[in-house]
Amino acid sequence: MARKLRIEYPGAIYHVLSRGDRREPIFRDDRDRTRFVETLAEACRKTAWQVHAYCLMSNHFHLVIETPQGNLVAGMKWFLGTFTSRFNRRHKLFGHLFSGRYKALIVDGSGDGYLRTVGEYVHLNPVRAKLLRQGMRPVNPIYGR
Repeated sequence: MARKLRIEYPGAIYHVLSRGDRREPIFRDDRDRTRFVETLAEACRKTAWQVHAYCLMSNHFHLVIETPQGNLVAGMKWFLGTFTSRFNRRHKLFGHLFSGRYKALIVDGSGDGYLRTVGEYVHLNPVRAKLLRQGMRPVNPIYGR
């Protein structure tokens, strides 16, 4: 059975997530996290994406992105392929880093409520995973330590 086509249109907002192959880590250290954010910034410059929220966990990531040009598929192909190449080169590995197809859920951005809810969901991911103690606040937006 063929995969469903992705829905793309100018101004679409997506909650994008992807896990490491076999649920293995996609970040080994802060240098990998920094490289991921730098590669995401490059993708944003190339595609005009706007990042509304993101969270990096040890074996997966969440992004809330807006695509003014309706170019999610081409942008994600470049972004994930480039990050995987850089990760593999640095760690002297080869092959897949991510497990299967990334998920991209359309977010209704027409009102305040749902976009805000998705942003909170993404940012609270480390709390739900019990990576932060009560009263502890993250020092920066790069989670997963």
